[in-house]
Amino acid sequence: MFPRFLLSVAVLSSSFVCVAQTAPENGKSLITTTRSTAVGARTDSLSPEEIKALIREVAEKDIENDKKQRDYTYVQRDEEHRLNGKGDVTSTESKTYEVLEVYGEPVQRMIAKNDKPLSEKDSAKEEEKVQKVIDKRKNESDSDREKRLKREEKDREDGREFVKEIADAYNFTLVSVDNIGGRETYVIDAEPRPGFEPHKREAKALTKIRGRIWIDKAEHQWVRMDAEVIDTISFGLFLARLHKGTRINVELTRINDEVWLPKHVSAKVDVRLALLKNFDVDEDTTYRDYKKFRTATRVTGVGEVQDNPTK
Repeated sequence: MFPRFLLSVAVLSSSFVCVAQTAPENGKSLITTTRSTAVGARTDSLSPEEIKALIREVAEKDIENDKKQRDYTYVQRDEEHRLNGKGDVTSTESKTYEVLEVYGEPVQRMIAKNDKPLSEKDSAKEEEKVQKVIDKRKNESDSDREKRLKREEKDREDGREFVKEIADAYNFTLVSVDNIGGRETYVIDAEPRPGFEPHKREAKALTKIRGRIWIDKAEHQWVRMDAEVIDTISFGLFLARLHKGTRINVELTRINDEVWLPKHVSAKVDVRLALLKNFDVDEDTTYRDYKKFRTATRVTGVGEVQDNPTK
């Protein structure tokens, strides 16, 4: 849940994905504003401990979803709106990628820019980029492979350790039970818990984020998240800062009755890079055309991802 969300935040900031800070209307916070939409909705009763247990289960399942996503190829479209100081859009650019799994490593191959196919020259460059990854993995020595697998396992273990901190980092409140796409979901608000002391360095960011989570009642999977940065978050040694007011919305979709994967991410971010300049950008990312490959899938060359894909 939060691990993938926070990763998205880091990627957005390091890629200069930024949005001008905009205060909610009438000075109301994001949480206050969204709570008004829940008036009259039916609520179930969950004790604080039951909510914490649910959050732990949801977070663990999200780690499993992340693993299952590696069994899929999909199309990702990023749309970026540059803003001026008044918040008006000055330019718009979009890039569309085919995301492949090459020997277990996700690789993006750009297939369109501003919704137009790439030129023959640019397309050849993208193919060359993918081929380099293929060649690197094909020629990987046993020792290098062992080192890589150990790093990947360490990353997974770090994710599990991070998960353990999520439930303790917040005070959770069940707001309502809503219907999303014909499925009942718990609607839960998360406010940073005063006095929380994170054990993992990455968990410090949790103290500066609040939000609302929609959790599928039947499968205990999170399906939607609205989050707001309430204090500055720094990445690296002042390399990038997410300022108060950053807002990110994430939606997942159920694929093949087995996994929940990203459907839509929108970001309104105010970022300063190296304490020098603010980049004001609206970012909107959509994911589509998920196709699963059987375990026999293998990559034999550029553009050749075999066995039969299934949606």
